Amino acid sequence: MSNTIRTLRFLNNEMTQEELADKVGVTRQTIMSIEKGKYSPSLELAFKIAEIFGKPLQEIFTYKK
Repeated sequence: MSNTIRTLRFLNNEMTQEELADKVGVTRQTIMSIEKGKYSPSLELAFKIAEIFGKPLQEIFTYKK
């Protein structure tokens, strides 16, 4: 699974991983792992991230077979 979280953070006043983590209730390490594609977020966490950026899930997360 790939994502655009890193880009969205920078377009959103250069939000840090820590700031995003605080807003969605996870650790900075979790955000880092999601951005690198090493961890797939739960559906609930994916929706929380999408809500923070005001984007639909499919604009943030892409599933590659």
